[in-house]
Amino acid sequence: MPARYRPETILAQAGGAVDAETGAIVPPIHIATTFLRDPDNQYRRGFAYGRPDNATVRQTEAMLSALEGGAASLLLASGMAAATSLFLALPRPAHIVAPRVMYWGLRKWLVEDAPAHGLTASLVDGADLGAIAAATRPGETRLVWMETPANPLWTITDIKGAATAAHAAGAALAVDSTVATPILTRPLAEGADVVMHAATKYLNGHSDVVAGALSFARTEGLFERAAAVRASLGAILGPIEAALLLRGLRTLHLRVGAQCAAAMKIARHFAADPRVAEVLYPGLENHPGHAVAARQMHGGFGGMLSIRVRGGEEAAIATAAGVALWKRATSLGGVESLIEHRASVEGTASPCPPDLLRLSVGIEAAEDLIADLDRALAAAR
Repeated sequence: MPARYRPETILAQAGGAVDAETGAIVPPIHIATTFLRDPDNQYRRGFAYGRPDNATVRQTEAMLSALEGGAASLLLASGMAAATSLFLALPRPAHIVAPRVMYWGLRKWLVEDAPAHGLTASLVDGADLGAIAAATRPGETRLVWMETPANPLWTITDIKGAATAAHAAGAALAVDSTVATPILTRPLAEGADVVMHAATKYLNGHSDVVAGALSFARTEGLFERAAAVRASLGAILGPIEAALLLRGLRTLHLRVGAQCAAAMKIARHFAADPRVAEVLYPGLENHPGHAVAARQMHGGFGGMLSIRVRGGEEAAIATAAGVALWKRATSLGGVESLIEHRASVEGTASPCPPDLLRLSVGIEAAEDLIADLDRALAAAR
């Protein structure tokens, strides 16, 4: 589909693909693991084996590249598989700069497991461009990794500024844009070299696929090495999961728009609630990253927010226990709204306050979600 079309048009028509053999407007699922050689022993059709490549995966990757404005994309078996494959694609030894506030599982991997692979990481305040620049080591830092908005405090990183700091040190910039999605932010257009998504979340949007994605500004260097890592580790996404992801992507713009609108209503309502000590949402004017978010996020500020409950950890856990409509479950980005006490999940090394509840806003009526949380807060007092 020509690049002149808007993202919602590309999404709705799955990139414009029509099956050449049947005329089907829903792309077929290619599940074969092995492919016929030509009589002279070549693979001119472009497929040899299912571990490094798959036609359904390729189609979904092409959609992601179109959305992100990238040269190429890779689908992997999870968000963690995507992130760690990129780290493992770096020339070793490698120094990485990453934020303190980020997905806790990846932060734990960087601190505890990465050194065994010749990787060391310096953790900084992702909102502080000076700290990012100061942490880089010219000639040693291979990658600056940022997450924005960053889970679960929704810290905002200035992507253009981080790209400048990374490139000045000879490093690449990768951005975890899971929460922003390509509907709201396109990190490659802001100067990033790689954008990562835990595609389990918003890109799929239906809580029925575990997947990860990497989109690259260029097809040489990091892309080639990450593709080789994916092939050698067998970390490619399965074809059925890729087809489900493609199906979810077709409504991404509708879901994200509804989730942004509802999240803003919920944030504004509880920002004025005396039972809530603080609402963390970049769409609120008092959020420290609001101005940067307003510049690099277009059409909304995302469907994620956190509230800090007066009364501390006990009151927060009691509030989560008292909801009926919100679901007490991990993950985010689905059509159903989720609530979670993050400190219980992340442990003692987490920067997450014990009074914090993370909210993933779905596509239910915002008024119903507000009323449900209001009743839970009242019961927890």
